[in-house]
Amino acid sequence: MSMATEPGGGAQARPQAVLAIQDLVHRFGARTVLEIAGWSVAPGHHSLVLGPSGSGKSTLLHLIAGLLRPTAGRIVVGQRELSALNPAAVDRLRSRGIGIVLQRLHLIGALSVRDNLRLARSLAGLPAEPARIEALLDQLGLRPLAKALPRQLSQGEAQRLAIARALVNRPGLILADEPTAALDDANCAAVTDLLLRQAEASGATLVIATHDRRLAPWFAAQLTLGGGT
Repeated sequence: MSMATEPGGGAQARPQAVLAIQDLVHRFGARTVLEIAGWSVAPGHHSLVLGPSGSGKSTLLHLIAGLLRPTAGRIVVGQRELSALNPAAVDRLRSRGIGIVLQRLHLIGALSVRDNLRLARSLAGLPAEPARIEALLDQLGLRPLAKALPRQLSQGEAQRLAIARALVNRPGLILADEPTAALDDANCAAVTDLLLRQAEASGATLVIATHDRRLAPWFAAQLTLGGGT
């Protein structure tokens, strides 16, 4: 079982929070894998979710993104309680209001770098907005690779494409799962700085889940999950 603790935190969720969790419990079968009494992240603030393997970090991000439904408790994203939404409404909220960078990047291999971003706009029911896509390609150093397929990218380039895809719809909340796990110190710092700078530029709130304690100095707000196996 994983219990969450956050210094200076508590069970009170701020009403203005981009993300607020209360009395959250999630079980797989009879096993409780995640339990959080209360946690919130205010607009424009960023938070690190720390914990060992098996502590429920990825599960937490999947719950926040509406990819899983909690066994009990409340998750509010942008003033909308996920459990009160039907599946179609959760999909709309996720596609427009939440940007996700998962451990497995899930890029569309048959589409170019530019078309992966176009598809993200289309799936959210948003207009193409070419200027937004081109701006992100420039900001993330992907313009020379705009016509390349994901298999032609380096690991770092693919990761930058995943970040661009997470940002392209201007989400209020960005979730990143173990973005630095396989990186050396220099690339760890570069990716963390990139995520923070892009979140700031987009006016988004960033939540990173990781076991990588090298990220701790970058984040004043930290949520610790314990009890991993």
